[in-house]
Order: sequence, then C-alpha cells, then structure tokens
Amino acid sequence: MWEASLAEFSDEVYAKQVEQLIGHFEASAGHRLTPGEKARVGLKIYTDSGPGLATPRGLTKAVIAALERRGYTKGGIFLVGMNQQRLRFTGYLPSLVTGKSDFDGHPVYVLESGRYFDPVWFYDSPLPSRFDPILAQKSVESFDAETTLDEDRKSFLATPLFVDADFWINLPVYTDHRVLGVNGALVNATLWNASNTARFFRSPASAPAAVAEMSAIPELRGTWVFTLASLERYQFVGGPWFNSLYTVSEPLLWLGTDPVLLDALMLERINRHRARTGFKPISEDIRTLEFASILGVGSRRTTDAKFERVGN
Repeated sequence: MWEASLAEFSDEVYAKQVEQLIGHFEASAGHRLTPGEKARVGLKIYTDSGPGLATPRGLTKAVIAALERRGYTKGGIFLVGMNQQRLRFTGYLPSLVTGKSDFDGHPVYVLESGRYFDPVWFYDSPLPSRFDPILAQKSVESFDAETTLDEDRKSFLATPLFVDADFWINLPVYTDHRVLGVNGALVNATLWNASNTARFFRSPASAPAAVAEMSAIPELRGTWVFTLASLERYQFVGGPWFNSLYTVSEPLLWLGTDPVLLDALMLERINRHRARTGFKPISEDIRTLEFASILGVGSRRTTDAKFERVGN
C-alpha cells in the first residue's frame, strides 16, 4: 500500500501525487499501465451519496491525465457510475445549464440505464428486487423465495469494467453503512456496480454475503488493478446519505491492491470518530470484511498494512 499527503485539495496537487503513487505501483508490479489489446480502461467512481460526498473530481482528472500520459486516448478512458441525476449533480455529467463537464470526451456509463449489463454475467440470489440501493428505505416484506421470478433472483454485473477494458481502477468514497458496516472499496466494486442489488438490504446477513461473493468473482478481480481512495471527505455516522455534520477530512491519498484491508483501515478510523462524538462503534455482527477475507479477497487484519509513503 502507498500513501501520499495532500498539501491542499487542488487539481495540481492531486495530479502530482497521483502520478507519484501510480509510478510507485508500476515499479512494484514491474510493468507500466500502458494500453493493451483493448486499449481501454475503466474508472469506477462513486457519486451515490450526492454532492458533498462523491469521488473528488480533482482525483478523477488526475488519474485520467496519468493514463493519457501512458498512451490511453480520451475516448479510451471511461467512467462508470450508478445514477444519472447524481452523476450530473456531482459534475460528472454535463450541466443542464451550461451543457459542459470536466469529463467531456470521456464515455460515462450510467448503470441504471440498464444498457451495460450482459445476461451471461450475473449473481444469483432468491431475494426479491427493490428499486434504489441508496435511497430506498422500506424493508422488503412478504416474499416467497420459491415463487420469486428467475429475473428477480439475478443481479447483472456491469461488464464494461472486466470485459471491455484492459483493466479498471476503483475510486470509492468512504461512509458508514448500517447494513454493510463500511461503504467503500468493496461495495463500490460490487453492489454499486450491478443491477437489482437493493433487495439484499432486507437482512443484516444478505448484503455482506453478496458483497463478499461478488468481490471474489475471478473476472472482476482479475482486471481490478488497484483502489485509489482520497480521504478528502468521509462520513462516520448516518451514511450513505450525506450529512456534513458527521464528515471528516484528512489530507491523505491511499493506493492499495487489497480492498478488504483498505476497508478495514477505514473502519478503524470511522469507529474512532464515532467514539469521540459519543456514538457506538459499527456492530461487529456486520461481517462484510470477514466474509470477503474468508473468500480470499484480502486481509482484514490492519496489522498487515505496510504503508510506503510517497512524495513530500
């Protein structure tokens, strides 16, 4: 894992530190992130908590610039998000007023459009469907798994990241989550990267199991090169709905290849801030990280974390 300090959250500082982080990763991996056979790369951003708690645009622009320096074209770097309205409100899709965006020329795939799922790739579960994975709040009631329609059992995976790209980069934002514990690297790559996933939130065990099993899919893991997370703003209570009263900012940027370890480190930070403000820690009964660790996705032991500090 690599860590860089951010003197400020400007585009210039992000650009400098992202380049250094990726350079250290490449040196460790023994190869540069240059275009392969598909000459395309995907960025999984997070905008589902809306303005104030989305992947920083400065970070995304810095990653794009680093990839362009390595030979990728503008049209060969695509962004993947869940909801069109939130992508627009957070600046990733063009403003309805100006018609412009910082990411003009880069394809932005809106998963809720239903256009980016392949019937061959799905995660099967008997739980019934619900509509919105962030905003739907009512529990699913009175269902019979044996009578659930086949299509309602399936969560289709967004295939552009692992079928249409040389590799993809995960750019999550961290919040707490009452069912998942931590909404971060694992969740951004799984539940916020598939269809028909809100149904899993009907019980404390369903969503953690789905996250772990989806994150262990070999094709998804095989093209997931690393996670790059900014601590410019994260939330420790009330997530994933944005509440500025419970957010924290740290001038740090992390790059890691183990999403379980990154989430475990953030869980410790979130719990520290909860304790300082009089809130109970996230329940140990939420076993998302444990399940993912058992399936070999990564380590949840934070003592395993070895940070190499990069830059100033």
